[in-house]
Amino acid sequence: MIRYLELVCPAGTPAALRTAIEAGADTVYCGLRDATNARNYPGLNFDAAELAAGIRFAHDHRRQVLVAINTFPPAGGSALWHQAVDTAADCGADAVILADLGVLDYAATRHPGLRRHLSVQAAAANPAAIGFYRDRFGIRRVVLPRIFALAELAQLVPQLGVESEVFAFGSLGTMVEGRCYLSSFMAGRSPSMDGVCAPAECVRYDPEGPDLLARLGTALLNRFGPDAPRSYPTPCKARLLTRGAEAYPFEEPVGLNAAAILPELKAAGVTALKIEGRQRGRAYVGTVVAAFRAMLDALDRGEDPDAHAGALAALAEGGQETLSAYRKGWR
Repeated sequence: MIRYLELVCPAGTPAALRTAIEAGADTVYCGLRDATNARNYPGLNFDAAELAAGIRFAHDHRRQVLVAINTFPPAGGSALWHQAVDTAADCGADAVILADLGVLDYAATRHPGLRRHLSVQAAAANPAAIGFYRDRFGIRRVVLPRIFALAELAQLVPQLGVESEVFAFGSLGTMVEGRCYLSSFMAGRSPSMDGVCAPAECVRYDPEGPDLLARLGTALLNRFGPDAPRSYPTPCKARLLTRGAEAYPFEEPVGLNAAAILPELKAAGVTALKIEGRQRGRAYVGTVVAAFRAMLDALDRGEDPDAHAGALAALAEGGQETLSAYRKGWR
């Protein structure tokens, strides 16, 4: 039974799927081991047999599994994406998370009974855009981009006619979701089409005196002092010389944590909370999921959830937390 808010949790591996469910996830999301999902990294994801086994495990525990097929196929190259939809349907997935118009059309036509969610990668951010996907492809839920203040969510959600899912914890991407091309210029592969941002084989850490230099290919993205928090070197979180001064021109390496505003998200009409982190290990998944499960259960009982939030601070990217657009403090 879904309680206060549906808790949608990452499963980058079969082991992480089991960990998330045992820690209290209502729903897990995962991807196949290819370019059809936006976390296409070595050692992650599922083959068809692992997906079928994971779905059986989830259903045995009365939980759900969503399959992310949320990258964009190249022109004339949709076969792999169509196969991924077929595999998800054959394995008994509860829904697929899709972004591409052609893949949405294939899923709606070939598997009309398979529930369809609209990925954040589609960057649909207003009632007209979301209504198009709802009316044309029968989407049942939209994963909203990380651009809305709480007041904006409260205005938007009642107009959608579908369920809404928002991010609650984890890494932040650039504000215009699904338009991630910086990595393709610097490393030859893009998260939007290949599912890989800053591929590990292109990342290098070079010591220089007391500092550590983080590079992607030939580009220097950051310099960390001996005691400074360190983040993975992605192009959108690079510290660069901007008009003669060091700055983060795109986005700072800081982690989203919406634990402090869970009642407000519920009041806005949000259906589900999404935890980011399919590239994270089992310990991270178990800790974050258990903390959010405890907070949501406390809220469901009318209790203060703050006692359960302490475990999250140490897991924030770059050692810093933010409410990001939910508060829009820059306005």
